[in-house]
Amino acid sequence: MQKRTAAITTTIFAFAAPGMVAGVLPWQVRGEASAHLPGGPLSRILGLGLVLGGSAIVTDCFVRFVRARGTPAPVAETEDLVATGFYRYTRNPQYLGVLSIIAGQAVLWRSPRILAYGAVVATCFNLTLHLYEEPRLRRRFGDHYVRFTEQVPRWPRPGRLLQKPGR
Repeated sequence: MQKRTAAITTTIFAFAAPGMVAGVLPWQVRGEASAHLPGGPLSRILGLGLVLGGSAIVTDCFVRFVRARGTPAPVAETEDLVATGFYRYTRNPQYLGVLSIIAGQAVLWRSPRILAYGAVVATCFNLTLHLYEEPRLRRRFGDHYVRFTEQVPRWPRPGRLLQKPGR
């Protein structure tokens, strides 16, 4: 796939998938702010940091897919396994980025409904990984993917973030 086609397809996918899951749907379910959740300047800074950090992670991942002449969408995959950048620390940085955006919105809007929605999304992501993505990637990339799974955890481990990538 040409990089231009990959960029266009990835942009469409970004609005269709993470844009809906981390943008439109949290806005729809947010409800009223809860007096039981902390507010104030520090929580707004934390919430904004989570949203911006998650957005940066998702954007970086999408750029890596375009550079590999493909997209994160299953309909137009890359030819090579993307294993650089945040993928050195976790096999699923896009999902973590989306969950960070959702968590940030829960904090910003003091919304227990968005927090609950985020838990449902995290569960769906985990099921998707176990039942669909990992078996498909194992078939597609074979031993390369198996080695990748041996070196990089599905979800990041705090102590691992301080180690050299790929160990």
